[in-house]
Amino acid sequence: MTMSSVMAEATETRSSEPGPVLITGAAGFLGSALVDVFRAAGFPVRVLVRASSSRRNLTWTDVEIAEGDMRDPAAVAAAMRGQRYLVHAAADYRLWAPDMEEIVRTNRDGTRVMMQAALDAGVERVVYTSSVATIRPPADGVTPSDETMPLTPETAIGAYKRSKVVAERVVEEMVAESRLPAVIVNPSTPIGPRDVKPTPTGRIIQEAALGKMPAFVDTGLNLAHVDDVAMGHLLALGRGRVGERYILGGENVLLSQMLADIAGMVGRKAPTVNLPRGVVYPVAFFAELAARFTGKQPFATIDGIRMSRYRMFFSDAKARAELGYSARPYREGLSDAIQWFRQAGYLR
Repeated sequence: MTMSSVMAEATETRSSEPGPVLITGAAGFLGSALVDVFRAAGFPVRVLVRASSSRRNLTWTDVEIAEGDMRDPAAVAAAMRGQRYLVHAAADYRLWAPDMEEIVRTNRDGTRVMMQAALDAGVERVVYTSSVATIRPPADGVTPSDETMPLTPETAIGAYKRSKVVAERVVEEMVAESRLPAVIVNPSTPIGPRDVKPTPTGRIIQEAALGKMPAFVDTGLNLAHVDDVAMGHLLALGRGRVGERYILGGENVLLSQMLADIAGMVGRKAPTVNLPRGVVYPVAFFAELAARFTGKQPFATIDGIRMSRYRMFFSDAKARAELGYSARPYREGLSDAIQWFRQAGYLR
């Protein structure tokens, strides 16, 4: 499906032309892909980024940059002024922090500020980037989960998942109580180029490509090219139903298969050692302990090991049926990620 055909159908569905859109999180991985997709579709784009954010991905000459924190009502209101649409993708995406509740506060309170500003500004449509972290993983480890299987804050593992659950509830409550015109999308695990931080999954790709992951645990992920996930946001703006959730996913893949594919792409031997989780917990404990002294993100976290007990397999059938969403083979995302990491100097 071409960009022009997507926009033609979206315009017909909504009887609107592309208009000014505010995108948050544009300095990051998914956010920078969103800017590319919306620019290509003819939307005048303004981005909201923190003053401290890296400018590495902010390479566009036709994008207006507004500085501010998503938890600052004044800065958000100023950025929202004159915008017709909002795509809110900014989030604190960490599985560990010295103060774990900071992750919850940032994602919950920042989302509330952004949504209220959209209401106050009379924004026509909001696309809110949630996550499959808000959806219960399959109990049998095989059958993919869908949008009808929400997690609760009490059943979410770790601060990040809990933060996304409570932030999603903020949006749903404002849709119901304040008529917020929001569509919710739930990306699975994006992979691909421009993962500058990198994300937790990007770190796995990087470490595996460097030959630093000789073993694995038995778990699985749903992997999608970041550009396809970004296109899903555009489709949600034009075709999504207010208040509905749409999983934007790709292929369900075992971690062992992912590592084998990475090894094949870089000419290394695939890892074959399947570690019991009981062996990995002490590693994660000491990694987190060291992080408190170094200030660097630990590669292994206790919450990450707890999550790995479940295969994060999901179905994007609803998005395919209602939005016209599609995703390329996940190995293309792996290849693009490795190529970008190599060119950016991450694989030295």
